[in-house]
Amino acid sequence: MAASVAQNEIIAMRRFNRFYTKAIGALKRGLHDSKFSLTEVRVLYELAYPSASAPLTAAALCQLLDLDTSYCSRLLRNFESRELLSRKPSRADARVMQLRLTAKGARALAALERATDAQTSAMLARLATNDRGNLLASMQTIEDTLRPVTERAAPRESAPSAVSDMSPRYRLRSHRPGDMGWVISRHGALYAQAYGWDESFEAMVAQICARFILKFDPERECCWIAEDDSGLIGSVFVVKKSATTAKLRMLIVEPRARGMKLGAKLVDEAIAFARARGYKKMTLWTNDILHAARHIYVARGFKLVKEESHRSFGKDLAGQYWDLSL
Repeated sequence: MAASVAQNEIIAMRRFNRFYTKAIGALKRGLHDSKFSLTEVRVLYELAYPSASAPLTAAALCQLLDLDTSYCSRLLRNFESRELLSRKPSRADARVMQLRLTAKGARALAALERATDAQTSAMLARLATNDRGNLLASMQTIEDTLRPVTERAAPRESAPSAVSDMSPRYRLRSHRPGDMGWVISRHGALYAQAYGWDESFEAMVAQICARFILKFDPERECCWIAEDDSGLIGSVFVVKKSATTAKLRMLIVEPRARGMKLGAKLVDEAIAFARARGYKKMTLWTNDILHAARHIYVARGFKLVKEESHRSFGKDLAGQYWDLSL
């Protein structure tokens, strides 16, 4: 039997809710003085970073965010009319329409995320280091306490905490003989498994690796290999495109290492290296179906500069070019 709740407990929680929604600007008509409400921004986020395990449909979105079906339908139609959203048949079942954020939608969300990051940074910057750690630890406690029991085992992004063990479960190092074979093999196998890409993708990765080794410039280029006690689990490369532009290439994380923020760590190391070597810009090429990687790029300020359809690796794809000013 559930324990009874005292009126003073209800009042305290409602007071906190009123305080926090005002503090983050959730009560404003448009988030960050934009044309998007808080709910619309959350929907944009879910469209940009869907689960890799199943296509995101209108029904799944309603269930995920606990939205009224009619309201959600109107919101999605509005997004379509503004060219922020497209629908396409699911690969698994052509009768199911999969929701997908367009390039215009991705740009809109990126601007909103930058504004949110700036607002959050300004709020935290006013706090002393100890107070900041206590605040984040308290937020983590709230999340852990309110998260339904059935969700507690699910992987999630953990906020930095003054009391949590933030030591990584992996090590990063530079490349050595034998690593390129792993990079080539795992790219070929994982992309074939996840997206059905054929062996021409593995051939392209092999060409990139060969060129990297044969023309390696240690002052301007680098490769990070991530490993744990059981073997290799990830990699990323920085290669020289020009005297002022670095190129980010071949970010990959083994499925068993996902949820450890390894992909974000690899990209952060690559960006830091490029800045230290005096590059003015970092660029990358990817495809729009690689949602997890795109999330990492957007969060670090990369901007989508070009998108084009192409036929590669046995599939019809939408290639994307992203740039970051360093």
